[in-house]
Order: sequence, then structure tokens, then C-alpha cells
Amino acid sequence: MSNEVLLILSILIIYGSELLFFKLFGKYGLYCFTSIATIAANIEVLIVIRAFGMEMTLGNVLFASTFLVTDIISELYGKKEAQRAVNLGILTSVVFVVFSQWWLLYTPAGTDFAMPAMKTVFSNTPRLMITSMLVYAIVQRFDVWAYHKWWNFTEKRFGSREKYLWVRNNGSTLLSQFLNDLLFTFGAFWGIHDMKTLMSIVFSSYVIFIVTSLADTPYVYIARRIHNHRKAENI
Repeated sequence: MSNEVLLILSILIIYGSELLFFKLFGKYGLYCFTSIATIAANIEVLIVIRAFGMEMTLGNVLFASTFLVTDIISELYGKKEAQRAVNLGILTSVVFVVFSQWWLLYTPAGTDFAMPAMKTVFSNTPRLMITSMLVYAIVQRFDVWAYHKWWNFTEKRFGSREKYLWVRNNGSTLLSQFLNDLLFTFGAFWGIHDMKTLMSIVFSSYVIFIVTSLADTPYVYIARRIHNHRKAENI
């Protein structure tokens, strides 16, 4: 199966899984999904692939799914609850960095087969993980702030809190993803790649982020429908 097909399927599967968590467990399912996506993305971002004629790191879809989490929570539960999801993601990143580095301190037994692979993966990741954690903290808070700024704009401009969900969803996410792309690329790879390569990574990653950002809009609408249906049943 080609990388292009796998990337397209990953959007459908990851966003679909997020909706499933929400349908089964409500906002607590989204909190749980944030932790899963944060840990998995910090590992997946180490993998570099070539797809759609561009070289890119993986982890883009999983990182994008955390923005979908905060947008859904912002829309349905408010700014305070969205900030709680961001704080949970930050704490998850901190704990994962500490644990993953702690594992490498052990002296493996002669029969061990896993430690060499663990060192290959995790001995090179502190900079990436710390950068990811810091960028996540900055950008997710910006995303929550931007979402509600766009919401205030759409409400004042069109006189409705319900309409133009796609404007606040895409308006906040596209700006946040660009900031995320820029800060992470330069924070993680400055001094490793030359400027031309860095800009190539920024461009290719943002193309993916544009696609993932636009693709998450139907999922926000579906989440709101699930939420409204659940509220109607409880009346």
C-alpha cells in the first residue's frame, strides 16, 4: 500500500476514532484521546517518508487530531474545558519524556532484545519531545484563544452562535497549524538541516496540515450533532 493511501486512510481512521471516543465517553473520551495522540505523535514524528512528491515527517495527522479535540470541546463545552484538554496534553508530554528517558538508564540482561531498539528510538528524541511539548503548549493555547475570537466575530457579524462553525474551526486551526509548523520545524531541526531543507519541511508539512485542517470540519459538525442529540434525549 502506498504512503499516499496510508496518509489518507490515517485521516479517516484517526478522526473517526476520535469521534468514537466522544460518542462513547463524551468529553472525557476526548481528554483520553488527547493523551493517546500526544504520546503516539511524539514517537511517529521520528519517521520520515516521501509522499505526494514531498519529503515529510509523520505525526502530522495525530498532531492535527489534538486541534480537533480542542475545537470540539471549545464548541460544545467552552474555553475553560478546552484549556483543560491542553493542560492534559502538556502533562502527558512531560510524563512521557521523563519515562522514556528513565527506561534507558537500566542495564539490560544478556537475554534482552528490546533495549537496542529502544535506545535507537528514544536516545535521539529528547530534543524533539521537548520542542514538541513547548510548541504544543504555545500553539494549543493560541488555538483555543483564536477559536473564541473567531466565534465572537461570527456571532457579531451574523447574529448567531450556531452558524458558521466552519469559519471559526478553519480560521483558528489553519493559523495555529502554521504557527505549529514553523516553531516545531525550526526548534527541532535548526542546526541539523540547512535553511533550504528547513523551509522545504515547513512547506510540505503545512500542505499536509491544510488538508488535515479542512478535513476535520465535518467531524466537528458530527460531534455537535451527537452532543445535541444526547442533550435532547436527556430532556
